[in-house]
Amino acid sequence: MNNDDEYSATALGSHWISGPPAERPDVAPDRVDGSVLRFGPGVTAAAVAPFPVVPEPAPTRRPGGGLRRYALAGAVLAGVLGYLCWQQYGPGVAVRDVAVTTDPAGPGCGATADVVAVVRTDGRPGTLAYRWIRSDGTRSERLTERVARGQQEARLHLEWTFQGTGNYPAKAQLELLEPARRTAAVAFAYHCAP
Repeated sequence: MNNDDEYSATALGSHWISGPPAERPDVAPDRVDGSVLRFGPGVTAAAVAPFPVVPEPAPTRRPGGGLRRYALAGAVLAGVLGYLCWQQYGPGVAVRDVAVTTDPAGPGCGATADVVAVVRTDGRPGTLAYRWIRSDGTRSERLTERVARGQQEARLHLEWTFQGTGNYPAKAQLELLEPARRTAAVAFAYHCAP
């Protein structure tokens, strides 16, 4: 083994990568037809690279290139968020039709009439505000009904209890206050013979 400071296993086997080094023609490779086996502490820091090491140039960045890469994804995300906001906070429920019905025979003696208002909507979510007005001069307070997304109609009930004997022509009217003002009514009669 050569104790010379010039000895390097890497320098000896450099012909595999770039051929014999031009600066050191007097150094012969230790092996031509196989892999180089290295023993010892390795290549010293003072060893000269047997082949030219050229660092790759850093990739050049075009101004705004990173923004263009994400432009389509950003546009799609903005569109989806806009649609969801419009669904949640956009136009509310719209009323298409209101009808009020009850049993045309009217309630029996000491019975309760179930008056039903059917409010047909466009299926958007929102709140209906309404009140009932009865022909006996009674008005309900302002009532609300929450309509869920996809719900095409809401059923609003008024239970009107009658007592005593006699005949009474009754009328129940639904006054829709929001989202638009509408009214619908039904007339029926209470009959109770003495």
